Amino acid sequence: MLKDFTISAHDETDETDFVEQYWTRVWEDKGDLYGDVDKIGRSEEHAIMKPYLQKLPKGSPILDGGCGLGDWVLFLEKQGFKATGLDLSRKTIDLLQEKFPQARFIAGDIRETGFDDNSFDIYFSWGVFEHFENGPDDCIREGLRVLKPGGHLFMSVPMQNVRQSIRYALKKPAPMAPKERFYQYRFSRAELYRVLESHGYEIVDIIPLHKRQGVLRSLHHEFGLPLSWTLTRALAAALSPILPASWFSHMQMAVARKPS
Repeated sequence: MLKDFTISAHDETDETDFVEQYWTRVWEDKGDLYGDVDKIGRSEEHAIMKPYLQKLPKGSPILDGGCGLGDWVLFLEKQGFKATGLDLSRKTIDLLQEKFPQARFIAGDIRETGFDDNSFDIYFSWGVFEHFENGPDDCIREGLRVLKPGGHLFMSVPMQNVRQSIRYALKKPAPMAPKERFYQYRFSRAELYRVLESHGYEIVDIIPLHKRQGVLRSLHHEFGLPLSWTLTRALAAALSPILPASWFSHMQMAVARKPS
């Protein structure tokens, strides 16, 4: 696993406090809660999850670990499932509960959710397990505990693709900057497979995601093209279908099953 770092302008020393406050600020920067669920059905993640969702009876319990602005919970509720959104940002959860009282949002830590054993048919988490410096083991172990036997875990984490590996191999060592701190891990496909398998999951598949985003980042980091340029985004859209996923995909998604 490769560590990424970020500069924090704030003074949180406790990791849990830092993660909570960081993501609270991210959600605040996105503006008011809007419940925009239309995009969910068009996402790469939903395309992978859809066949599994179609096999579940309506009312099946599903957990979103690190639900953010709650779009997935609202989407799944409209599909007839009993969805629960869990997030460390208490402020965001309070706002979600106030705006969407018909949905279920809970403030809590995905490393220790507080739910009973064997509670959910599906547990999914997008870009969350990588943000704890002691690694993803606590998140993965807790996911196995709360899933029903035969239930599925869907999780995405940053992918240590070939482009990233070359870029970091050529990067000159540098001392840590003031207020620089751990942000996330990047995983190779083999690392993600092994850590899930070591906790007792049956691995169904590991799929590269968001290749266009990875190409966009490459155009920015390696060629200096601003991310906001229309030209940069057009080039990313044109190139991503023909470039290899192992080189450029920004994220990867694991589909794993709790043994029956």
